Amino acid sequence: MTRLFRGIFIVWTVLRFGLDELVLSSFQRPWIRLLTRIVSVGRNLKAPRGERLREALESLGPIFVKFGQVMSTRRDLLPPDIADELARLQDRVPPFDSAIAVAIIEKAFGRPLDRIFASFEQTPVASASIAQVHFATLPNGREVAVKVLRPNMLPAIEKDLALMHMMAGWVEGASADGKRLKPREVVAEFDKYLHDELDLLREAANAAQLRRNMQNLDLVMIPEMVWDFCMPDVMVMERMKGVPISQAQRLRDAGVDMKKLARDGVTIFFTQVFRDGFFHADMHPGNIQVSLAPETFGRYISLDFGIVGTLTEVDKEYLAQNFSAFFQRDYKRVAELHLESGWVPPETRVDELEAAIRACCEPYFDRPLREISLGLVLMRLFQTSRRFHVEIQPQLVLLQKTLLNIEGLGRELDPDLDLWSTAKPFLEKWMLEQVGPEKLMAQLKAEAPAYAKLLPGLPRLLSQYLKSPPGINRRELEELLHEQKRTNKLLQGLIYGGLGFLLGLIAMQILLRVRLF
Repeated sequence: MTRLFRGIFIVWTVLRFGLDELVLSSFQRPWIRLLTRIVSVGRNLKAPRGERLREALESLGPIFVKFGQVMSTRRDLLPPDIADELARLQDRVPPFDSAIAVAIIEKAFGRPLDRIFASFEQTPVASASIAQVHFATLPNGREVAVKVLRPNMLPAIEKDLALMHMMAGWVEGASADGKRLKPREVVAEFDKYLHDELDLLREAANAAQLRRNMQNLDLVMIPEMVWDFCMPDVMVMERMKGVPISQAQRLRDAGVDMKKLARDGVTIFFTQVFRDGFFHADMHPGNIQVSLAPETFGRYISLDFGIVGTLTEVDKEYLAQNFSAFFQRDYKRVAELHLESGWVPPETRVDELEAAIRACCEPYFDRPLREISLGLVLMRLFQTSRRFHVEIQPQLVLLQKTLLNIEGLGRELDPDLDLWSTAKPFLEKWMLEQVGPEKLMAQLKAEAPAYAKLLPGLPRLLSQYLKSPPGINRRELEELLHEQKRTNKLLQGLIYGGLGFLLGLIAMQILLRVRLF
C-alpha cells in the first residue's frame, strides 16, 4: 500500500509541475502537440521549465535530487536553462530548520550546544540532499565544519527504494534486454550505498582513508576528521577554505591554471581507481573546491565522502587492460577481454565484436572534449551491447557514474582537454608497475610467511633420509623417497622458477618500454 501511495505521489508531482508537458512538447507530431495542450488545461505552467524540474525533484526527495545532481554535470546533453537549474541542487537544496539541527547535535553528544562548541553559526553554509553543514569553533579555538544528517531520512529513502526495487522487477521481467541490464542488482547496489551515506561515522572513516591515500600526491586536500566529535548522525571535521569549482571565472581571475586543474582532476581519479581501488564516487561540482591559499594554491579540496567505490585487484587489472587496449585502438584485445571475463556469451565471434567496438569508438579519437561526448559514446556502446548480449556489471556502476562526473567537470574547466591522452601516461606507468621488480618484491614479501614455515623443515627431512637404518621397511623407504623427491622438486622449482621468472620479467620490461605503448 505504501508503494502504491508513493507511486501516486510521483505521478501527481509530475502532473503538478508539468513534467509531462516537457516530454510531450518535444515531439513534432500534431496529435501529440494537441495532447500537450489538453493535459496543460487548468495548470499554471508559467514558471521556466528548468525551475519546475528542479522543484519537482526536490519535492520527490533525496534519491531524485541525487539524480538531478548527476545530470547537472552533463551540459553537453542538457539545454543550458535546465542544466543551470539542476546545478542548484548541488549545494543549494532548501535547508531544514537550524533549531532541529541543534537538537540533533545536543542529543548526539548529550549536552547543550554551548558546552560542545565555543561558537556555532546557526545559518547553514551548505545544504544537500542527505545533510547540511554549519561552521563552528571548538573550545580550543579550532575552526571546524559540522555536518548534520537530515531528520527522518531513513523512512523517506526506504519508500523510494521499495518502489525502485518493485520497478526493477518489472523491467527485468518485461524483456530480455531488461534482464541483461540486471536492474535488481543495480538497485541493490544503489540501496547499499544510500544506506551507507546515512551513517556519518562511516563517511568519516571513508574520508580518513582517502586522506591517507592522497597525502603524498599534493594535488588534493581532504579534511581531517575530529574523531571525538563524530557520531552516526553528526560529523565534525577540519574547516576547509576554498572556492567552489563551479565558480570558474573567479578561479581564472585569481590566476588558477585551469588546464592544469583539469589534468589534475583526471590524475586524481585514475590514481584513486587504479592505484588504490578506493575512489570518491560523488564528485559533482558541489563537493569540490579549489584552494587559493598561497601554500596550497590551485589544489583541489574534496568534500562529502558518503559514497565511495571500491575495486578488487581483478577489477583493476581488467579495467586497466581494457583502457590500455582502448588507448592503443586494439579493439580485438577489448573484444577478447570481454570474452575472457564472461561479459559476453562464449559463442560470440571476436571479429564481429571487434568491428562493432571499432565503429563506436574510432570516430571519437584525437578530438578535444568540446567535440565529443562520452555520454553519446556510451549510448552507442550500449546499443551495440544489446546486439551481443553484454551483461551490465553492477559493481562498476559507481565507476561509470564517476567517470561521467569527471568528464562533466573537465568540460567546464578546459573544453580542449583530451581525456584519452591525459589518462594514457598514467595507465602506462601503472601497467609497468604491475610487472616490474617492485611488484615482484611485493609479492615475494607477501608470500614470505608461507615460505618461512616450509623451508626450515627441509633439512630435517633430508637428514632423516640419510640417517635411516639399513633395515628400514619398504613402506617407510617409499615414504622417505617420496619426501626426498618432493623436496628436490620444491628446491629446484624455487631456484629455477625464480631465475626463469626474473629473466622473463626483464624481457617483459624491455618489451613494454619498447613496443607495448
